[in-house]
Parts: sequence; C-alpha cells; structure tokens
Amino acid sequence: MSVGSGCIPAIPGAAPPARRGLLGGAFLQVSAARPRAGRCRATQHGRVRLGGRVVARAGAAETPVAGTDEDAGAAFSEKFPLRRCQTVEGKAWVRVDAEPDGDGKCKVVVGCDVAGRWILHWGVSYDGEQGSEWDQPPSEMRPTGSVPIKDYAIETPLEILPNSEGRYEVQIKFDKDTLIAAINFVLKEEETGAWFQHKGRDFRIPLSGSFDGGVPLGANQDIGVWPGDLGHLKKNQGSNAQPQETIPGGTGLSGKHISGFYQEFQIIKSEYTQNFVTVTVKRDNETHKRLVEFDTDIPGEVVIHWGVCRDNNMTWEIPPEPHPPTTKVFRQKALQTLLQQKADGRGNSLSFLLDAEYSGLFFVLKLDEYTWLRNLDNGSDFFISLTRLEQRGTTQDLAKVEPQKVDKSSQADGIISDIRNLVVGLSSRRGQRAKNKVLQEDILQEIERLAAEAYSIFRSPTIDSVEASVDLDDPTIAKPACSGTGSGFEILCQGFNWESHKSGKWYVELGKKAKELSSLGFTIVWSPPPTDSVSPEGYMPRDLYNLNSRYGTMDELKELVKIFHEAGIKVLGDAVLNHRCAQFQNNNGVWNIFGGRMNWDDRAVVADDPHFQGRGNKSSGDNFHAAPNIDHSQEFVRNDLKEWLCWMRKEVGYDGWRLDFVRGFWGGYVKDYLEASEPYFAVGEYWDSLSYTYGEMDYNQDAHRQRIVDWINATNGTAGAFDVTTKGILHAALERSEYWRLSDEKGKPPGVLGWWPSRAVTFIENHDTGSTQGHWRFPYGMELQGYAYILTHPGTPAVFYDHIFSHLQPEIAKFINIRRRQKIHCRSKIKILKAERSLYAAEIDEKLIMKIGSEHFEPSGPQNWVVAAEGQDYKIWELSS
Repeated sequence: MSVGSGCIPAIPGAAPPARRGLLGGAFLQVSAARPRAGRCRATQHGRVRLGGRVVARAGAAETPVAGTDEDAGAAFSEKFPLRRCQTVEGKAWVRVDAEPDGDGKCKVVVGCDVAGRWILHWGVSYDGEQGSEWDQPPSEMRPTGSVPIKDYAIETPLEILPNSEGRYEVQIKFDKDTLIAAINFVLKEEETGAWFQHKGRDFRIPLSGSFDGGVPLGANQDIGVWPGDLGHLKKNQGSNAQPQETIPGGTGLSGKHISGFYQEFQIIKSEYTQNFVTVTVKRDNETHKRLVEFDTDIPGEVVIHWGVCRDNNMTWEIPPEPHPPTTKVFRQKALQTLLQQKADGRGNSLSFLLDAEYSGLFFVLKLDEYTWLRNLDNGSDFFISLTRLEQRGTTQDLAKVEPQKVDKSSQADGIISDIRNLVVGLSSRRGQRAKNKVLQEDILQEIERLAAEAYSIFRSPTIDSVEASVDLDDPTIAKPACSGTGSGFEILCQGFNWESHKSGKWYVELGKKAKELSSLGFTIVWSPPPTDSVSPEGYMPRDLYNLNSRYGTMDELKELVKIFHEAGIKVLGDAVLNHRCAQFQNNNGVWNIFGGRMNWDDRAVVADDPHFQGRGNKSSGDNFHAAPNIDHSQEFVRNDLKEWLCWMRKEVGYDGWRLDFVRGFWGGYVKDYLEASEPYFAVGEYWDSLSYTYGEMDYNQDAHRQRIVDWINATNGTAGAFDVTTKGILHAALERSEYWRLSDEKGKPPGVLGWWPSRAVTFIENHDTGSTQGHWRFPYGMELQGYAYILTHPGTPAVFYDHIFSHLQPEIAKFINIRRRQKIHCRSKIKILKAERSLYAAEIDEKLIMKIGSEHFEPSGPQNWVVAAEGQDYKIWELSS
C-alpha cells in the first residue's frame, strides 16, 4: 500500500517521557521529536546498568543563590543553534462554478490561506477512459505560469489574491460542453514538500454526472495526506460542504451536466524556527565547585533533561540530591529541570553548582511531551566537557582547547570476552551433526549482536547526522549483519502485483513459480498481506488471525511458505500494523470496536484522528484516514501485536516482514515488534515526497533520505527501508538524461544507498508505483537501466513480479547472476567514475564496472575487463580472472 516525522534518536541513559506509561507519539505530522527509549537491563542496589555497563550514581552540589559573583573563576561558554517546529493553521477550499462567466467559461477554483509556495499538480481524464491515468489538459485550459510535467500532468503555482490578506488561489477555466470527464489534482507545498491527497489518492472533480472513475471531491469524503512530510488536511465540520444545485440546462455534447459545489478543509502546516541555547561553566572559588548556567531565547516552558559523567566514560549518571529547584528524577536515568523565565520575558535561564569530580555534562531540551531538541551539528545529545575549565585557565585560551579524547576501549573488554567464549563454544561444536545447526546459528547471531554493540561504542551512538550515516557501513570495517537485515547477500522478489487477488488462488499460482525464482537467484520472496481485509488487496485488515483472504486459504498460505522453503527461498509476510478496520460500531455509530481474537475497543484507536473517535493517545506518526489508526503506545496493543507476529512466524512459517505504512507510527515500536518476533529480514515502507522546485527535482535530496534514515535509526537498525530516494532520482536521471544526479555532493550514491547501504532496499517498481495502479511508473523502456543500477550496487535489491515474468526476465536473470558470481553484497564498496549528463559509470568492489546512459564509456587501466552484459544504454564488465 502506498501513502505516506522524523524521530530524534536515543538519549543515552534516558527513556521517553511517560504518558500513561509510555510516550504517545509525534507532535502533529512532522518533527516528531521523540527520544528513543534507552537500554536499561537491570537496576539494583543504587546502581544502574546501561547498555551492559554498571554505572554508580553520583552527586551534584547544592543549588547556588541568585547573584553568584561572575568573577568567581575562569569561564568558558558554548552557544548551540536550535531548530524547533511551530504549527500554522488555516484552511483550503475547492469550488466549482458551473454557471458560465462572461466569456462562456465554467471554472474550478482551488485556494488556501496559509502562507507558502503552493503548487497545484493536476491533469485531466476524458470521457470513456478507464483507469486512473492522467492526461495533460489542452493548452487553453492551462493558467498562466503552468509548467508541463512529463506527458501527463501540469503544475500551476497558486497566486496570492490582491487585497486578500494572504489568500492564494488558482482558477482553471473550461467549456461547459467539454469532453473532459474529470480534473485530477494534488495540492503541494513547495517549502515543506507536503502533498495533500484524498485518502492517499488523487482528488477528482467530475465534470460529468455519469462519471464513475472515482469519488468526487464534493461527496462528503475524508481527506488524507500523500506522502508529504509537513502537514495534513482534515474535514472541517463547520464548512459549507453541500453540493450546489445542478445548473439547469447544463447538458453538453455528451449529455453531461456539471454540478457546482464549495468545500473547505483545515490545513495544519509545520514551520521551523531558529533559536539558541548557551551553556556557560565557571569555577566557584568559594565552594570549589563548577557553576553551570543555561540561557535560551525559546519562550514558554523549557525543561533540561540532563545527566553527568565522570572519567570521560561518556555514560549518563544521575547526581543525587540536592538538585536544582523544579527538578524531577526521570526513571532513575536522568534529571529533568524546568528553566526559569527571564525577567524581561525573552527566554529562560538556569544556574546550579556541580561537583568538580565530573568530567562532562549531557543534556537535551524538552519543550513539550513530543518536542525534544538535540545538537544540530551531529544529531546527538548536547555534551559539555567540564575538564576544559581545568585545562585552560582563561576564556581567551578557550579557542585553543581541543576536545579531550575519550578512551572507550575498556568499555568493550567485557563484550570482547563474551565473544571469545561464544567462539570457543561454537568451535567445540563444529564436529556435531547437522541437527545442532540451529544451536550454531543462535551462537553466531549472539556473536553478531555483541560485535555490533562493541562496534557502536567506538561510533557515534546515533546515525542521524549525514557524516555518521555516510561512514557507518564502510565495507573496510568488519561489521556483521544484525538480526532483521539478512545475510547481506539477499535478492528480494516482490511476489505479487495489484491485481493478484483476483484469481482467488494466488498462493497456489505463486507456489508454482518457486523453483523458477530459485533458479533465477532470488533468496527472499515478499508475499501479499495474508489477513481478512475490507479491501481485496489486503491493506485494510480486519481480523488479523483470520488468514483466509482473497489470495487463498490459510492452508494454501502455509503450503506456499513450505514450497518456497524447500526451494531455498525465505518468505516475508506483508504486515499492516498502522491501522485496522473495525467489525462493530460504537454508540455513536462510529466503526471503532474490533472483534475476533484481538477484541479491542476504542482505547486502541488514536485520539487525534477525528473520524474514528478513539480514546487512545495521540498518534506517533501520520494518520491514514481511511481506517482507524492503532495506538501503539497502549501496552495491550503492543502485547497483542507481538503475540500475533510470533504466532505468524510459528504457525505460517514466515521468515520476516514487509511493514506497511510505517510513517504512521514511531520506529521505536517497530524495534519492539521485531525484537519480539526475531525476523531474519524486515523492511519498512517509509514513503515520503522528494524535494521539487516548480516541477524540477532538486539536486540535493539529503533531507528526504535523512527522514528515511531517521526512521531506520528509530528502529535501532533492526529493519531496512525501501530506498524511495534512489527510485526518485533514477526517474529524473534517466528520463531527462541527467545522470549527474546519481552522484551526491560528496561523490556517493545520492539515496539511502549512499548513507546506510545495509539498510537500503533498492527498487524501481512495486504494486503501488507500477502494475495497474501506476502511481509512479518507472520511465518506460528504461527498466533495464534501472535494474543494471540496483543489481550491481550495494544495498538489497528488490525486483517487481511484473518485470520478472515479462520480456525483461533474461536480462534481469543475467544481472542477478553477475551479482552472485562477483559476490556483490549490501555493503559492497562503490567508486563512482562518471556522473555526467548522459553517462553514469561506477566500479563496485574493484571487480565489476557498470555504466548506464547513451554516452560511450570503456574501463581504463591495466586490468583486463570483460563484457558480462550489454544492451540499450547499459553495459557491465567483470574483471577477468
């Protein structure tokens, strides 16, 4: 299923703030500033075990009185920039004027009153056409300033109305007897990248009374978002939404009539504001302690979530009492202190004394239940090295101070010892029979987990920042795959398309393809959603334990999994966890009561979706308005879903998950589910809009891939994500002959592939983008260039069913064979050789070279390169042995 905020990752030693026992969700649609729960394995006798290390709790000194002498000792100060999100509310409207004006024209008007760069992305459908494809409107319909997009759409900027106090509109005029059956559109805000759609589909305004190609906008339907990042539309119950009367005599050449209507919707848009926080540290000569002062220009309540460390071990500790006023101990892991409003009302400040024994101070700013601000430079917690006060005696010397190096090697000693013990245990079992293979695999997985933990000690604890993300998967560093990411050599097949349910026997049909798919080299197959569903495709699940679907029966599903396992292919289940369709209505007639084994009530539904009257907490992501959105902050919901996933693993035999619409709930919950169900491989559908400026794709898509990386990071790296960034950039590069887009500013692949390749699942088409839906088709005739790219590059490539069983199969099979023969894997090393207008070339692992584009290219150097595959605008060479 398609349709579409970023999370702030873990605060060391801290869990999310409590609300009914757990943090509920992101604020609004974006900047879901939520810290991830810290790892706390045991707490006993006043000692806290964090990440496997026992830390003694130590103390802070008493709070100083106001007016401490500023000359009490040498000082240093650091000023950090902050970025916080604010919401702006307004309305959008759509109007159809069916009465011709003085020029004999009817018109459609789309507008809004929220400041921004608004774009109408639109096209038309003609009488007699079937399906959902758009066409470009005739030139006489196009307003001034319109820009054609490909061959099917137009983008028209909304203009601010004179003397309107910030109202934006665009008017589309048409003849009353037009042959156009409907106008289709999506509203886009350029500054934020938000796309506003109808239930994840395009808005359609029928211009014919007999039009049946979709639900008309004026038919009192819900409004949703696609897949924009910074806003949403929801029904304004007080709006004038009733269709106007049909215009008499409105019959055109086709016998059609045109109805007028007017409808308004609420818009909630998020904007970023720049602020700062300054931390000053002084030596207090009277108490021989350190005076720490916080100062920020952020208005309203600001809480400092903080802790200290000693001996540069970079581990959070809680200073014992006495604490500064308005301080609370947060889950025995950190302190939270409310800053005091300044006398002039321009921000907040705080000061307190700390014992001189501490070497560092950690902190994060907490603005409200959902808003946490961290260091913009590296995406991590703020850290102040207190030892600089002793290292340099004056403020003038501060600029010369280098940050003190932290010796972390001792922290890994215990982990390394554990690994050695496990290796010895594994070696002693090598002579045993195959029946102990499971035991060996368990030991290997534990070794991998411990190695990854040891590795993380020597890396930044998060990969939010671009720099950390780029280096994290350096193939020169030995880093084993973790649970949920497979072996690193996986090749994924999507085993269905949008129409596969229609036969009613898809499991049987797909099972017949198992041996062929295995012979082609696939290692994993992604099967369709298995549960009882309101929609035949399976993406509107109802009774999760009922596995009789339009694709086949539960027995047929289990047989399918068995057949693939016998063919050496693992199977992913398509798990829809964001929303669930109810079986019963509440007293108000709202469908929010669930039946079956998971007989939840409206407490399982988020409270901020106005359509389903949920009594849960606010959503932790974007709402999918077509069905009740599940509140994953509820413990009973999480427990039931974990039990269901484990049941599916055991009963059906699934090896992992494709997770639908993961933008709808926090990645930390995904981590919880995956740790419980222990999949071999998992991938999330984090669908997000790329950045465009008036129809032209921006070169820099770092913000887009960062949002996907943020979600992966929130799962603690337990799942990968579909590399939507790479797909979008391939579209622009190939169809516009702009192959220079395939190298970012640092000479790396420009998608998630370039930052975190082991978690990037690359693809060029799926059931949403291709098939009969055709939401975002790959450039026609260029599919083999796309596969030549993803099947030779790092990451985990995914191939679409419709492409495998088509005329493309021979070449796709050749690419897969080359990948396997050269042992290209998800962390393979890539060197981009050319990225020009009509040519892209790259060398992978120093044993394979590929090129796509119309321009000529041949490998150079002393090596002997042999052509392994060649076709229209692509070529692959292997290093001759």
